[in-house]
Order: sequence, then C-alpha cells, then structure tokens
Amino acid sequence: MSNPDATRPGLVAAHPPTAWLARMTAAPTRAAGAGAASLDALPTGVPAVVHAVSAPAAAPEWAQWLDEIGFIPGERVMVTARGVPGGDPLVVRVGNSTFALRRAEAACIRLEPAAR
Repeated sequence: MSNPDATRPGLVAAHPPTAWLARMTAAPTRAAGAGAASLDALPTGVPAVVHAVSAPAAAPEWAQWLDEIGFIPGERVMVTARGVPGGDPLVVRVGNSTFALRRAEAACIRLEPAAR
C-alpha cells in the first residue's frame, strides 16, 4: 500500500500499520501495561486489542467509565476517524459500539496487537 502524500516534498511515507504497532509494543511505555501502546497513538483503521485501562490520578473515575462502555481487556478496538484540527476527539469502535473519546481518555487505554 503506497502513501500518495509520500511524493510531495517534505512528507514521509507512512509505515505499514502492523509495523507501527510492533514498534510501539516493543518500546517502553509510561503507565500500566508495560509493552502496550495507547489508543490515542493508534493509527486510524488499525485493529488492536485492549490490554488494560488505567486512569490518571486527576480523574480516577475514567477507569470505571471506560470499563462500563466496553473498554475491557481482550476487546477489539479501532480508531475510525479523528477530529480536525488536532485529532481531537477520536471516533473509536469497541466491540459493536462506536464512541467519541478525547485523546486524554484514549491515552488511558493500553493496547496489544490484534490477532490476524
């Protein structure tokens, strides 16, 4: 799959989605789920699986809220769209439901690569 923007000066071709997730899961991460990337950094259209949810200290209720709407370990997720400008909010598909999440909320969700 080629990136049409790669031919424009100053733009770099995107890495294949699976390569991106492999690099992210191999790198050390900040909070729970060492070896897991966060949902806010997942490229659009790339499926992944929820590994863990950890809320920030300033908003501990987010963990329960995210769990209640379906972000539980083992559930498949995918970012389907991002707001313009700045990429906020994210439109996220989790299971059979679709939600809009702020990037700060999506950063609480740690991911693993989806099985093919």
